[in-house]
Amino acid sequence: MSFPDKQQRKTCWDSRDKYWECLDDNNVKDSTEKPKACLELRKVFEKSCPSQWVVHFDRKRDFNIFKEKMQKEGYEPIKEQKL
Repeated sequence: MSFPDKQQRKTCWDSRDKYWECLDDNNVKDSTEKPKACLELRKVFEKSCPSQWVVHFDRKRDFNIFKEKMQKEGYEPIKEQKL
């Protein structure tokens, strides 16, 4: 597989952004959920980007959502148990 040129990268990123926007509009917080309203955009996203990029972008979105949640809600550190 050759590396995508500038136009191919732009097409990939644009399709990713449109797909993510649809997920946000449908309040989807997990990349395993694929609402019917976004299926066509998902197909375009997968077609426009190398498969490794699709996996990377899915993970990146999940991580960004997790990070936002931790920043808003905070977290409770794990308490160490004494043996």
